[in-house]
Amino acid sequence: MLKKNLLKISATLGAAALGVAATASVANADTVYTVQSGDTLSGISQKFANSNSLVDSLAKNNNIQNINLIYVGQQLLIKDNGEITQATQAQAQTLPSANTTSTAATTTTSSSDDAAKSWIAARESGGSYTAQNGNYYGKYQLSRAYLGGDYSAANQERVANQYVASRYGSWSAAKSFWLANGWY
Repeated sequence: MLKKNLLKISATLGAAALGVAATASVANADTVYTVQSGDTLSGISQKFANSNSLVDSLAKNNNIQNINLIYVGQQLLIKDNGEITQATQAQAQTLPSANTTSTAATTTTSSSDDAAKSWIAARESGGSYTAQNGNYYGKYQLSRAYLGGDYSAANQERVANQYVASRYGSWSAAKSFWLANGWY
């Protein structure tokens, strides 16, 4: 008998035909992917590494005895080199989510979220899209890897919105975290 949150899937090369989303995603930096209903190991491997050869590696790295079995809600670390492993709790809490697609990057914010976003930008960079601090760049001091080499204002806004939405849920929550920790 299978538990409710257990999803038996087929890890065949034809997994894309079984309903895996056809959106292209490229992991530019280490991210955490949460397994969704309908996902397959081969589909996840293809989506993030553009290769089905990582299925056995993924199964081995995650101690998966049956590669046809993954769990909805399971969190996987998608490394910038395409390697996929089980995410630790710390990684799941600190790395951006790979579940957000670029089409969902634009979000509407409330006036309190707009104020929180401006507040964070002022603290992080003085509002400058060209501010630099080691590996961090731009108005929201994002890792250069997150920006994927595109330092345009539009990309900084999109990536910052994705990061905050996936990690905190809102700019207001990100500001609260910043106030408690001195960073977001």
